[in-house]
Amino acid sequence: MRIVFLSQLLPLPLDAGPKIRSYYVLRYLAEAGHEVTLACFVRPGDRKQDIDALRRICRSVHTIPIARSRWKNIRDGVRSLSAREPFLILRDRIPEMHRALAAWTAGRSFDAVHADQLWMAPYGLNHAGPGLKVLDQHNAVFTIPAQLAANQRNPLLRVFLHREASKLAAFERSACRRFDRVVWITEGDKKAVFPQDGPGPVIPIAVDPCSRSPLPRPDPFRITFLGGMHWPPNAEGILWFVRHVWPKVSRAAPGAVLTLIGKGAPRSLFKKDAGPRVEIAGFVPDLQPYLSETAAFIVPLRSGAGMRVKILDAWNWGLPVVSTSVGADGCGNDGDDNILIADDAESFSSGTLRILQGRELSRRLSENGRSTVESLYDWRKLYPAWDGVYR
Repeated sequence: MRIVFLSQLLPLPLDAGPKIRSYYVLRYLAEAGHEVTLACFVRPGDRKQDIDALRRICRSVHTIPIARSRWKNIRDGVRSLSAREPFLILRDRIPEMHRALAAWTAGRSFDAVHADQLWMAPYGLNHAGPGLKVLDQHNAVFTIPAQLAANQRNPLLRVFLHREASKLAAFERSACRRFDRVVWITEGDKKAVFPQDGPGPVIPIAVDPCSRSPLPRPDPFRITFLGGMHWPPNAEGILWFVRHVWPKVSRAAPGAVLTLIGKGAPRSLFKKDAGPRVEIAGFVPDLQPYLSETAAFIVPLRSGAGMRVKILDAWNWGLPVVSTSVGADGCGNDGDDNILIADDAESFSSGTLRILQGRELSRRLSENGRSTVESLYDWRKLYPAWDGVYR
């Protein structure tokens, strides 16, 4: 088939969960013999070498710049109060992308349009033509502001989040019904949007176990969090950990260092909240030095949807993981064999300390996590399921 693949992100480098999903689906479709044209947004930090790498996979790659700022978010948030569209969709409605898609597809027929994530659904529906329309639902998006609202202390922001969740739920159900095929990351996301008889198969996120081996960790001491903290669920989770879990861990393990890797750390972490032995590394181009010193990999999320690819990555690196139930949702967790689950400050600190102080537990979690990725989340084994979508 000739497929137009619409992405909100440039799928390379593989430094975020949505990119990992997009890249391996894109790569599978191309290697399966489909002719794929990629149209995506790019941001100021995106690299030409990554666009060139994607051109070696796709028939062609077309990009449109997108800019985000705090003031633009405020403006679009205010606009959304009187609009039918949710803020998260309104924010990414870029006229240049609509015009570019109209020009790119003019005079050329495509057999299918693939909208990657809900944000690209309006573009897919407006420019699909008579061909097959496919939506890859990375998350049940409306559940994220709903969960954030439940933990939000600011009453005005709580009202805004509840309103956003309600509008997103209606938009999400309507958009899914307008696509010919909808693919879900987890069964839980599918049931959240359509509690009974939702359309489409579940195809989880997958990674490439062949791309890396478990890291040697001769003398680990770091408690490591990895993820963009500009994403509200990550910021909320790490602030909860720093305020309520880390004080217990740091007192019991004076040699441990909490290491936060990723862009956009909350400002309060640079002031009073961080406490002793907290290293805010920011964006790190080479993770290996930090990960080879990691004793426990933490996923303290209290809100979110879809799958946390950071858990698959940690398993792939051979790192023992402690996560909340929300953080581990959708992953193949097997009791205490491949991950420790903890949903309150006491159990999360206890689980972290058990790994720090228990060599045998650390080894078992590392080995079983790696085995889980190899058996359940290898894209070469899992993604032939896309053949049924594009039959």
